[in-house]
Amino acid sequence: MIEKRLKDLKEEVYKSNIELVKKNLVTHTFGNVSGIDRTGGIVAIKPSGISYEELTAEDMVLVDLEGNIIDGSLGPSSDTKTHLLLYKEFSGIGGIVHTHSRYATAFAQAKRSIPCLGTTHADYFYGQVPCTKVISDEQIAKDYEKETGSLIVDKFKNENIDYHSIKACLVASHGPFTWGKDCREAVFISTILEEIAQMSLFSLIINPNITNIKKALLDKHYLRKHGKDAYYGQKLIKI
Repeated sequence: MIEKRLKDLKEEVYKSNIELVKKNLVTHTFGNVSGIDRTGGIVAIKPSGISYEELTAEDMVLVDLEGNIIDGSLGPSSDTKTHLLLYKEFSGIGGIVHTHSRYATAFAQAKRSIPCLGTTHADYFYGQVPCTKVISDEQIAKDYEKETGSLIVDKFKNENIDYHSIKACLVASHGPFTWGKDCREAVFISTILEEIAQMSLFSLIINPNITNIKKALLDKHYLRKHGKDAYYGQKLIKI
């Protein structure tokens, strides 16, 4: 029998996958969401090649961090190894989303990071959303999906990017990956990413010489929401 917490995880991952459809971030069988139970090191992820119209919570596949199937009659997403590597390397995340959303993918195909041009971007990402280098022929031949994850990890480690304050990465020639404390937050970040990618594209068309937002404004908008002295939103008032 699957423990209740794993059943709940499958349900949450299922709902998050369906949310991608509702937010117009995926079409056909594009994209996938996963979530992890850190206690047991078990990941729930969308099965490969199944349309969203046909999905049920029971279809979500449970795998361990080595990719062994723990529960499920279907094969897990072809991107599973990418998700698993990110869970191993970014220990603070609890959910991952991969889409081929139109505007974020356009930047990935252009092999270009999404610049931080304004306060909407700065509210959610502490700087530009990075784009990896193009995967090498050797990496493609070696273990493509795992090496895709390595591109992201290497980008963040080599450039000292904090995965807590930049919860997204574009894989060059491929598309975006996002993450969060759980899969619901990861879907939210994907939604925000697509919106700021569209804004950035239009801004670059209107003014090709535009520069990044100034540091003081970036700090103000990001830290008022996410800093130690954040004051955006409502706080619980003790009576």
